[in-house]
Amino acid sequence: MSQEQLVTSLSPSDPAEPSRRNGILTRPWIRLAVAVAVTVGYGVVAGWLTPRGPLTEVEAVATVAISLLVGAASGVLMRSRWAVPFTPVLFLVSFELVRAGAEGPTVDGIQLNSIYGIVAFITGRGLHGLLVLIPMMFGAVLGAALERRRDQRKGQDPSVSTFRRVRTVLLRGLTALTGVFVLLLGFLVALPGTTGAILADDGTQLPGSVAEFASVDVEDHQLNLMIRGRSDTNPVLLFLAGGPGGTELGAMRNHGTALEEDFVVATLDQRGTGKSMDQFEPASTLTLENAMSDALAVTEYLRQRFGQDRIYLVGQSWGSTLGVLLADREPQLYQAFVGIGQMVSQRATDIIFYEDALEWARSTGDVGLEATLEENGPPPYTDIRAYEPAIGTEQLVHPYDHTPNAEGSGQNSEGLFVEEYSNVEKIRNLGATLDVFSVLYPQLQEIDFREQVTSLDIPVYLAQGRYEAPGRADLALEWYGMLSAPSKELRVFETSGHRAIWEQPTEFHQLMVEVLEDTSG
Repeated sequence: MSQEQLVTSLSPSDPAEPSRRNGILTRPWIRLAVAVAVTVGYGVVAGWLTPRGPLTEVEAVATVAISLLVGAASGVLMRSRWAVPFTPVLFLVSFELVRAGAEGPTVDGIQLNSIYGIVAFITGRGLHGLLVLIPMMFGAVLGAALERRRDQRKGQDPSVSTFRRVRTVLLRGLTALTGVFVLLLGFLVALPGTTGAILADDGTQLPGSVAEFASVDVEDHQLNLMIRGRSDTNPVLLFLAGGPGGTELGAMRNHGTALEEDFVVATLDQRGTGKSMDQFEPASTLTLENAMSDALAVTEYLRQRFGQDRIYLVGQSWGSTLGVLLADREPQLYQAFVGIGQMVSQRATDIIFYEDALEWARSTGDVGLEATLEENGPPPYTDIRAYEPAIGTEQLVHPYDHTPNAEGSGQNSEGLFVEEYSNVEKIRNLGATLDVFSVLYPQLQEIDFREQVTSLDIPVYLAQGRYEAPGRADLALEWYGMLSAPSKELRVFETSGHRAIWEQPTEFHQLMVEVLEDTSG
């Protein structure tokens, strides 16, 4: 062997070779320990910062990118395809241990024996797993392949079998497709929600109109709302969604645009919901008192921004509960209150729903539902999933014809995919509803307006659907009869149920025009 050949044979094949031969990372157990530390560290930090997984576009993109890098680092360090299953499993264990104290169906024990449980799993662990596991495994494949390629760069046998060559080509093709999927995934979760401008007849933005997302700081939380109206000098209408945990940006965009003619419509996403989804933590701050404080802070923001002493307060379902509490506490802030699908006592309503569902199950021979209801007993429940057979069967127990209405039988699910929501929000909205409901709903069990709020100092209007379920309608009628107010009116919407504002939007808009005429003087 010549001197030149000897030097060549001893020379490293790439710049990293000396560190691998002489550095501390040449020891396999140390490399494994570093891979474990990196992965566990990522799981701990993710579990601490985002216990529910990514809830915003920034968090989602960061999750994809960091997962890819952690997987690649693990593959490089382990120099083996074993990094592909090892890294995700290690991450999941550390992540779940750190977030073990988080509250809500999307983060607690997996239960796939109910619709609520399946929704919680898909929107919680399902989405998070997609954003973490596939990029992480893809990164591990790339990292391990890079190290093997470096190790095999010298002394390769040119006589490789055709089978191995075909397998290599197929594996590389699969890896490339996975890479494309990861890139597409990152792109899709990065897309933000938008709300279109209000246009004049010539297609340009209408002068003086407002169409935007706004945020209001309340202590350590940031609440988001959609504000839309054809003139920023029109009266302001603050809309409070139901749930608790619901978001109605989609319903407002699909069926509420007529209101923008006469009002500046501010649709609030309450703490933990919709565009305020990432404001859930800590769960201890999700209280009835804070829900009221949040809405009052938003009210003050709207009053100051649009220069109005009083604004109109509109609430649907749980939003009508919150609306009554606000009108009772701070009547000087509001011109009038409009309750849609008015709630009076959550506990009393749920008991009626339970009794109606049990009677229906027995009369129809649904022995499974009957057994479940009897086993659960009447509400309230500590496990939020127990409410599903009692109140989730409303459309079966009290059906009505949805076809004459703007909003069909899909109800609030029909508004989940409007452009106002980011792709992350579209997927996570239902799970967020379950999480907020599980924390806040038990705090509403002592509310009963028949005992606690029998007078209000502002005009009150109730928009009730003819087909509203008796568990809500009967109590609303009873409370309305007891209520003392400067003026009050009960308007029945002939083809609607619980969501008259969107089932019959033309008629609801007409009601609001009348409210404006009655109270603006």
